[in-house]
Amino acid sequence: MIKYYQSGPRMSQAVAYGGLVHIAGQVANDRKAGIEAQTRDVLAKIEALLAEAGTSKSKLVAVNVFLPQIGDFEAMNRVYDAWVDPERVPARACVEARLADPDLRIEITAVAAV
Repeated sequence: MIKYYQSGPRMSQAVAYGGLVHIAGQVANDRKAGIEAQTRDVLAKIEALLAEAGTSKSKLVAVNVFLPQIGDFEAMNRVYDAWVDPERVPARACVEARLADPDLRIEITAVAAV
């Protein structure tokens, strides 16, 4: 059975199927904030979606990070490293990519076991 979370006309924020929950690309609410604040906001959104799906960041299996400015990599990592479960670090990719809004500093997708 497929379960959809926070669905809208274009997409769902998360979809659970086959023992996994797939988190859609999450972006910060405050698009004028710096990279650290935007990263904290995005990670909080991911954590809330994981909880809604009945799982947690300790069950993450993969994370994809998109940065429009790869120069933000170290600052983003300081926030990410403090957030991620150090005993259960997921596979991760981080790429430089142009995002839909030029004020966005980060977008993250994730997959976790349910």
